[in-house]
Amino acid sequence: MSRILVIGSSNTDMVIRVPALPRPGETVLGGEFAINGGGKGANQALAAARAGGAVTFLGRVGDDDFGRRALADLGAAGIDTAPCIFDADNPSGVAQILVDGDGENCIAVAPGANARLAPEDLAAAGAQFRAGSRVLLQLETPLATVQAALTRARESGCHTVLNPAPAQALPAGLLGLTDLLTPNESEAERLTGIAVGDDASAAAAAEALHRQGVDTVLLTRGARGVFLSRADGEQQAFPAFTVAAVDSTAAGDVFNGCLVTALAEGMSLAAAIPFAQAGAALSVQQPGAQDSIPARAAIEAFLATA
Repeated sequence: MSRILVIGSSNTDMVIRVPALPRPGETVLGGEFAINGGGKGANQALAAARAGGAVTFLGRVGDDDFGRRALADLGAAGIDTAPCIFDADNPSGVAQILVDGDGENCIAVAPGANARLAPEDLAAAGAQFRAGSRVLLQLETPLATVQAALTRARESGCHTVLNPAPAQALPAGLLGLTDLLTPNESEAERLTGIAVGDDASAAAAAEALHRQGVDTVLLTRGARGVFLSRADGEQQAFPAFTVAAVDSTAAGDVFNGCLVTALAEGMSLAAAIPFAQAGAALSVQQPGAQDSIPARAAIEAFLATA
């Protein structure tokens, strides 16, 4: 198995369950409140580790209780957090999450130290780049750092996976450094201008991403499953597993973490995609972000009965 290097954000999630998501200017009285570990980078690192991956995490946290707790929790899961940087001048990132009765959510993030992760910080993970790791990134840290990490990974012969979330415009050339891209429908539309609603529009969006240099696109479509497209013309739709969703907060992160672990083990994409879908399907049946991430045994049991 190749090692997995996850570079990205670490947040503390403060979650309120509400009967319905508020409209602008509306106050909604909620119910249960919880504080959980989160952040797309940390979530994906934990999902990869619980799925059986050998994971190193590089991020930047505040020199505060939130940051120390976040890294301690990742370390307890077997993740190497040695490259992480404690920032004495900025607080750890936090996210305010509202979750309604159908499991849908809205999220506001104060990035804190995540916004200070700089290209020079990548030196702390030099050994992992040199080892030819699978490198997984998201977009909750500065784009200059994401691009520098993708460049370094490409120069080192690493396989790169970019989850382009949260959706935003990207610098020219960044996608061309990405081996595998995992947008959801809104992210694909932001990157291509093509609204994705069916297989035909998914194929058109994927083709637009191939023209920007991406070899493999996995377009995640929630209840419609995953659409795979390769630059060589291969395309395949993978149906979603049907489950009763409680909280979709970390589903995309779980998908990405499980996917990279499966690929690091040598699974084909045709096998890795259902494995990652199973992890995500299990996660949406539980509340919270990191608390909802399933273990390898649960994923295998789910697949055996699906």
